[in-house]
Amino acid sequence: MTNKRILFINQEITPYLPANPISSLGKNLPVAMQSKGFEVRTFMPKFGNVNERRNQLHEVIRLSGMNIIIDDNDHPLIIKVASLQPSRIQVYFIDNDDYFQKLNSDVDAVGSNRADNDERAIFFARGSMESAKKLRWDPKIIHCSGWISALVPMYLKRMYGDDPSFKGTKLVYSILPGKISTPIDERFLAKLKADGFSARDIKKFQSLPLDTNLFHRMAVDFSHAVIINDPDADPELVEYIKASGKPYMLPENLEKGMDAYAEFYNSL
Repeated sequence: MTNKRILFINQEITPYLPANPISSLGKNLPVAMQSKGFEVRTFMPKFGNVNERRNQLHEVIRLSGMNIIIDDNDHPLIIKVASLQPSRIQVYFIDNDDYFQKLNSDVDAVGSNRADNDERAIFFARGSMESAKKLRWDPKIIHCSGWISALVPMYLKRMYGDDPSFKGTKLVYSILPGKISTPIDERFLAKLKADGFSARDIKKFQSLPLDTNLFHRMAVDFSHAVIINDPDADPELVEYIKASGKPYMLPENLEKGMDAYAEFYNSL
């Protein structure tokens, strides 16, 4: 069944974060795909609101321990895991005190107002790829959902594309409701370049506003397919997706519910 493995890289999953349309989809979609015969695993950030004791998280020593360097600073990568009940799907949490601890200034559970959201997204992308590589589980589809996962396709294609774990892997990106509520650091693209991306990789993004749509466009460019889960998505972004020539689903295409997702995955 290795040809039916889906790795979901989610921004939010209930019950680990409060129930809302994003976190509910983060739970219900993997559960539904497992019931349809797919093998499923999920990743999400270990935000400070996640109660480790109540949700029975424990550290995965063999996946933890490396340092991720961002803008010349070392940040330890800690991986924790829990089982999503009653499905028993494994949820791996990407953890780091510098980026995911709860702050009094947070306006929501994911800290959309933080000034370092660019680095948080970089850390989550690299931490997810390093963890997926160490798992040696070889997903055939990676479905990223939410702005904090938006850099995963770019990192996978450019930094991990030659790894055997991702040979033939198809990348799907979901545009979800919710935005980064503060400006992205003006040095964001410079940090990507320092991380090994070429001038060609980032050239087309240099003239764009430093906002959530920049993250979305990066994800669209480096994904194989796109799902628009936000009925209020920016019309210019929707036209950009349509013009990309890649398979996509609009909100109205999702009226069939979970069957629509399964058909979409199988079409890839």
